[in-house]
Amino acid sequence: MLEKVIAYDKEILVYLNSLGNSYWDGFWLFVTNQFYWSPVFLLILYLIFKHYGVKKGIAFILITAALVTFSDQFVNFTKNYFQRLRPNNDPVLSEIIRLTKRPGSYSFLSGHSTTSFAATTFIILTLRRHTKYIWFFILWPIVFAYSRIYLGVHYPLDIFVGMIVGILIGLLFYRLSLWILKRMEAG
Repeated sequence: MLEKVIAYDKEILVYLNSLGNSYWDGFWLFVTNQFYWSPVFLLILYLIFKHYGVKKGIAFILITAALVTFSDQFVNFTKNYFQRLRPNNDPVLSEIIRLTKRPGSYSFLSGHSTTSFAATTFIILTLRRHTKYIWFFILWPIVFAYSRIYLGVHYPLDIFVGMIVGILIGLLFYRLSLWILKRMEAG
């Protein structure tokens, strides 16, 4: 059963990756780099401080930092536990798929997918009552995660499981933030 799932995962990767061409490579390399998303992050930071003030805003930043750290460490543990080769390091696949990046770490599960979905879930839940269009922010992790398949560095299953785990982490940290804010208001 697992072998069949892995075989389908590889087939889907080859198909999705083959949709790319050199014309779009620069765009997807841009999308996959977290640095270029800084203006979006600054906008989110502004919205948090605007709607929650300095004290709660700082609390949200600290919670978000803890979320990113937790997500990153969970992903590293998972990658080292499963040790699934990235598509670009698979001897057979690397000859078939288009490659624009060649990272050396393991593939399962995607850190980009996990952390971006965790942060987005947390941010959307945090700002949904204050910012009408915050739901558009869900496009960020979708595009960000797809870039990893386009570039040939993750399998679709890495992305999908990362998305699910990320959403769960985001929900967990949102609940934690509610508890912290309640304690801040009480004390």
